[in-house]
Amino acid sequence: QVQLVESGGGLVQAGGSLRLSCATSVRAFSLYGTGWFRQAPGRPREFVASISRSGISTFYADSVKGRFTISRDDTKNTVNLQMNSLRPEDTAAYSCAQSRSAFPLNGENEYSYWGQGTQVTVSS
Repeated sequence: QVQLVESGGGLVQAGGSLRLSCATSVRAFSLYGTGWFRQAPGRPREFVASISRSGISTFYADSVKGRFTISRDDTKNTVNLQMNSLRPEDTAAYSCAQSRSAFPLNGENEYSYWGQGTQVTVSS
């Protein structure tokens, strides 16, 4: 059974940083791209960032570009999201998602497996 488990969420003040990690049990993890999404209460889920299977290509939502960095470690089957200069509007539950394509972008239908999410709260 495929599992994706996020960690690293928490409460931080505006301007602070957090590092999220996603551990996956997906077989042949290194063959597929991975993404992060977030959902705030009362709002639809939105794309945050994705990374190709090689780790060379990345794609970001305009709202996080320049502040967030996605990376992957194939030796540990993990994908990380470094979040800097956090803002109150970044408050949401963050989930990682595993695609079956080499470089997924921002469409939810590009992703086959989803984690349960980790809460990030940014106070002003």
